Amino acid sequence: MKRAAAALLYLALSSTPVFAWNNYGHMAVAAIAWERLSDKPDIQAKITTLLKRNPLYNSFIAGVPQDIHDKVGFMMAATWPDIIKGDGQHIEDGAPGSHGNRPTGTPDDSRNIGYIDDLMHKYWHFIDGPFSSPNGVVSPLPDPAKPNAQTQIAVFRKTLSDPSVDEKIRSYDLTWLLHLVGDVHQPLHATSRFTQARPSGDNGGNDVKIKCGAHTDVSCHAGALHSFWDDVLGPSNATPEAVIDAQADFPDPDPALAAIADENVWIQESFDKARAVAYANPIGVDDASFTLTDDYKNQTFVTAQERVSLAGARLANLLAEALK
Repeated sequence: MKRAAAALLYLALSSTPVFAWNNYGHMAVAAIAWERLSDKPDIQAKITTLLKRNPLYNSFIAGVPQDIHDKVGFMMAATWPDIIKGDGQHIEDGAPGSHGNRPTGTPDDSRNIGYIDDLMHKYWHFIDGPFSSPNGVVSPLPDPAKPNAQTQIAVFRKTLSDPSVDEKIRSYDLTWLLHLVGDVHQPLHATSRFTQARPSGDNGGNDVKIKCGAHTDVSCHAGALHSFWDDVLGPSNATPEAVIDAQADFPDPDPALAAIADENVWIQESFDKARAVAYANPIGVDDASFTLTDDYKNQTFVTAQERVSLAGARLANLLAEALK
C-alpha cells in the first residue's frame, strides 16, 4: 500500500502545473528551513505533529528512511498546494482562463477552513505588483487583486501562532505557509509587467515566450519566461533525497537580510529582482519570442539560488516565532 501511495503521489507531482518554484525549488526552501531549525527540536516536533494531519502525510514519507522521516515530510508538505492542482479532488474556483482562476468577489476566495476546503485557490500563489517598462508605458496601472500571496501569508502566520485554533486548520495554514514563503521569493510571483503589447499585463511572465539559445549547464526549455524561472534550479520530479544532497550548494544568506520578517519586504525585493533581472536584456516589450543568452541564464540561476536560500532562512524564523 505504501508503494502504491508513493506512486500516486509521484504522478501528481510530475503532472501538476507549476507556478513557483517547481517541486525542486519548494523542497529546497523547506530543506534549508528544516536545517536551520535543527537547534530547535521542540519547534520541529510541533511542526511534525501538525503536518501529520495533512491527508497526504503518510504518502510523503512512504519508503523514506526513518532518520529523515520528519525532514522529508516537511519538504513534501511544501509542495502540497501545487499537488492539489492536479489531484482530481480539488476544483478551480474562478473563471476558466482567468489569471490564477480568480473568482469574482465570492466569500470563498479567502476562507480558511482547513483541509475540507476543496478549492485550489491558485490566486493565493502570487501578487501582481504592476510596472510598465519605459519603452512600453501603460497607465494607469491597476492595484494587485486580493486575496493574494501577501494577504494569505499574513492570515496564515497569525492563525498558526494561535494555539486556540483547531489543529486541522493550523496544519492547513502551516502547509500553505511552507509553500507561499517560497512563492513570494520567486521574482515573477511578485509582479506583472504592462506594455503596449500586453496592456492587461503579462501574468507574471507566463505570457512572455522564450527560446533557450545555445546549450549551457543551466536547465532551459523553450516556452514561457515564468516556467524557465520556476524550473531553473532542478527537475520538478527530483526526489527529496536528491534535494537534500544538493542542499549544501545553496549560498548562505546575508544574516541581516535573513532576519527580515515582513513579508511585504520580501515581496518588494522580488518585485525589484523581477525588474532588474527577470526582465533584463534580452527580454523585450514586444509580442515576440526572446532567445535567452548565456549571461541571462546564468544570472537567473544565481538569483534563484539566492532567493531560495533567503526564503529558507526566513521560513525557519517565521516558524520558530509562530510556534514558540
